[in-house]
Amino acid sequence: MALKNVYIPYGGYWSSPFVKWQGSLANENSVVLAASTASRWLAAREISPEIFTSVALGFTVPQKHSFYGAPWVAGLIGAPGITGPMYAQACATGARVLAGTAHEIEAGLTETVLGLTFDRCSNGPHVVYPAPLAPGGTADAENWVMDNFGHDPYAKNAMIETAEKVAKEHGISREEQDECTLIRHEQYEKGLGDFQKRYIYGLEIGRGKRAQIIEADDGVFPTTKDGLAKLKPVMPEGSVTFGAQTHPADGNAGMIIATKERAEQLSKDKSIPVQVLSFGQCRVGKGMMPTAPVPAAQNAMKAAGVELKDMKAIKTHNPFAVNDVYFAKQTGKKLEEFNNFGSPLIFGHPQGPTGMRVIIELIEELAQSGGGYGLFSGCAAGDTAMACVIKVG
Repeated sequence: MALKNVYIPYGGYWSSPFVKWQGSLANENSVVLAASTASRWLAAREISPEIFTSVALGFTVPQKHSFYGAPWVAGLIGAPGITGPMYAQACATGARVLAGTAHEIEAGLTETVLGLTFDRCSNGPHVVYPAPLAPGGTADAENWVMDNFGHDPYAKNAMIETAEKVAKEHGISREEQDECTLIRHEQYEKGLGDFQKRYIYGLEIGRGKRAQIIEADDGVFPTTKDGLAKLKPVMPEGSVTFGAQTHPADGNAGMIIATKERAEQLSKDKSIPVQVLSFGQCRVGKGMMPTAPVPAAQNAMKAAGVELKDMKAIKTHNPFAVNDVYFAKQTGKKLEEFNNFGSPLIFGHPQGPTGMRVIIELIEELAQSGGGYGLFSGCAAGDTAMACVIKVG
């Protein structure tokens, strides 16, 4: 069933640039950085933090003091009287923050929410777990980012192995992956300039004379047909190269989610309503993660009472080119027909804010083209996916 009273004020969102891991954000606490970015953005828009009835956080990599999450962030942005939930669903976290918040608003539990997503894949925590019954009491340990990229404890595979499995089972060639990567790079380049200026908001790091503003993505690699062809597959006898997959990154994104009345009050243009209609999720078989966005999208469209032919714009989270090649084959869409102006395959993958940035781009694409229905769908760890349908105009 479609939601009735959940809106995003047009222009009521931002994404920071995404910065390659172990780069200039490697030592920044992502919670503090996200809160300071939110405060700067709110001040620039002349929006008081006192308007918020709650805050919803989405992150997947623990940071120092992140146990205090929402109450801490609310205090940092100048809204110490509110709190809210914290969400973590790997790459689906951004969509999950929107979904959880939307249903709370629809149920009348809250009215005006700041959804704030962030992550720092750089310098992830190294966790030690007590194991008093182990020989000698030796502790268990985990490298939060690297170990979880490399091993799904249920499916018993690494992330890249899911791409290889889907490529093999569905006949997705190396050439198709390279073609997809080139198209996605060209789409991203078309989004540079005026399009990104609508929603990219710079990161301020450092203090005093050392302060600097990061205004553009850092980590997007030059891509050519010959360059991609020269790359060797990451896995022996595989087909997926480093060129046909995303790169870990750091960054944040934020979004106001509200009732229709409150969204109109906060919109930069009241003639462009942005309605959140529905969500869909799914889980597919072991090691089949890149296939999950298709059934998740179908579930979201069914809930909204619309079909693929009704979609004016489609965006995906595509950690591997395999994802989009599979999506195109299953839906009949050409690769050029979705992911206009950018996608995570090119601009990077900081997990928590990834999906939220893509949804923001979806809103802006729809607004630019005169409105209509839009679909976002993206995979996540554990062979899962989240999707949502929005309507602009």
